[in-house]
Amino acid sequence: MPAEPDRGAVDGHTAVPVDDGLLTVRAAEGDEDAFEVLVHRYGPRMLRLATRLLGSVSEAEDAVQEGFVSAWRGLPEFRGEAGFGTWIHRIVTNRCLNALRARRPVTDLDAVPEPAAPEHRASPARAAESRATAEALNVAMAGLSSEQRVCWVLREVEGVPYETIADTVGISQEAVRARVFRARRCLTEAMAAWR
Repeated sequence: MPAEPDRGAVDGHTAVPVDDGLLTVRAAEGDEDAFEVLVHRYGPRMLRLATRLLGSVSEAEDAVQEGFVSAWRGLPEFRGEAGFGTWIHRIVTNRCLNALRARRPVTDLDAVPEPAAPEHRASPARAAESRATAEALNVAMAGLSSEQRVCWVLREVEGVPYETIADTVGISQEAVRARVFRARRCLTEAMAAWR
């Protein structure tokens, strides 16, 4: 059975990872293999981000797929002022933000993903408490505005700098800080009983 080609190699013959800039240029010229490497490189990270933002794996998969399709179509106009990773991050975040804005204000609890299974060593009481805490956090997050949720997840979960969030969402850094602050305050109040 032949070895699978390195995901960083465009031609499948070299084991040296190819830099995003070169891959982006080649993809913009129509090289589907170069774009496939970028999808494999950034797809899992974008799916995790979209799932955190949307709370639904199926919606997240759609947002990521639409984001990569949009990136493929937009590559010929891509100026490269930011790296491909920053660019696809912005595209996927905006897809998620649009999906959040299009939702009805009330989130169906069936659409909230199940929390991860507790470790087998955890007691049933601890497992029940963990599930209840996760459910309470999901409900509290559903109470945030879509703008607050996106800014909070990008900052607190993903660790994205304020400046990058501002560029991604298209608002000032001060507005990002204000949204993150309000989201923190709302979540702290909603989770007060769980401290």
